[in-house]
Amino acid sequence: MLAFSITAEQTWALWTVLLACAAFGLWAERTTLGSKLSGAIITMLTAFALSNLSIIPSTAPSYEIVWSYLVPLAIPLLLVNADLRRIISESGPTMIAFIIGACGTVLGVLLAWSILPLGENHWQLAGVFTATYIGGSMNYIATAKAVGLTDSNLLTAGMAADNLMMIIYFLILFSLPSMYRLRSRYQERPDKHRLATEVILKKESQTGERINLPGITTALALSLLICTLGFMIEKRFAFQGSAILIITLMSLIMATLFRSLMNRLDGSLETGTLFMQIFFATIGASANIHTVIQAGPLLFGFAAIILLVHLVVLLTVGRFAKLSLPELVIASNANTGGPTTAAAMAAARRWHALMVPAILCGTLGYASGNFIGIAMANLLK
Repeated sequence: MLAFSITAEQTWALWTVLLACAAFGLWAERTTLGSKLSGAIITMLTAFALSNLSIIPSTAPSYEIVWSYLVPLAIPLLLVNADLRRIISESGPTMIAFIIGACGTVLGVLLAWSILPLGENHWQLAGVFTATYIGGSMNYIATAKAVGLTDSNLLTAGMAADNLMMIIYFLILFSLPSMYRLRSRYQERPDKHRLATEVILKKESQTGERINLPGITTALALSLLICTLGFMIEKRFAFQGSAILIITLMSLIMATLFRSLMNRLDGSLETGTLFMQIFFATIGASANIHTVIQAGPLLFGFAAIILLVHLVVLLTVGRFAKLSLPELVIASNANTGGPTTAAAMAAARRWHALMVPAILCGTLGYASGNFIGIAMANLLK
């Protein structure tokens, strides 16, 4: 280990690095090259490099804090101007793309399972990766328990391969909208994506000259209240994984019923974007190449084949279905990463109109991924 490396217990130093990666991504986004990559990608790559150079750890309690607290807290901040009446019209195309992506995942698992020799646990691994790439990584352990995959070494190898593959795949997803030739082949929806971006940018330019400290403080307090109620309801009714959906619904209700109040909370979008930048730093830091090389190169190939087929099916069918490239990209992120990463990507790309569809599709993946994964495992057993 390097002499200047930071351990998981050095919380202050680790948070310094996470914030520095987030700041570097936001600054670099203003450059010509950075604007094409996006601040989120630059932040991820920076943290990824530091992690694989053993300067920061790949696992730490601080990362769990980001997942457990900052991500839920960012959702109400980013949805402060959401309009509940537009949800159905905005979610429909993305939901269709999400279903297409789920079918692509199933086809990818079947192809990868038929090509690679996974040993006696082949059917269990197929079920676990099916669930993971339909509903996100949260379904990994739940499906593994359901199909009886208890080998700790195999579970660790699979998670390491999944984490590294997701970094690579997220970089691909973020870069797709910047490819003009590819984007020109798909349906454009300027009334939802481009117009929403222009409105947000206009508001940011108006409020960026002077910090509205009371507005930011009120927005944070309100976001904390919504998150508190969301997790209380989840715990009270034992709806595992439902807190994000509850928080989203409450945020939408507040934004719709108290629109004039929400419009005064200047700075909430910027604060939520900052939290998501820190989240992208933790994603980059969590992917460790050395662990994959030591534990799961075969599983890395297995994951790569699944995601390749998933993306090819989604882009091909999505084009004929006249879906826009942002809708396809967000749906794919919801499939493979879940609602948190999909919403973070929508925020980073300034596709604010797609944040709600991202969370709804990702939540549907949470709910259905385990069942489809278990069914796949039993089919191949």
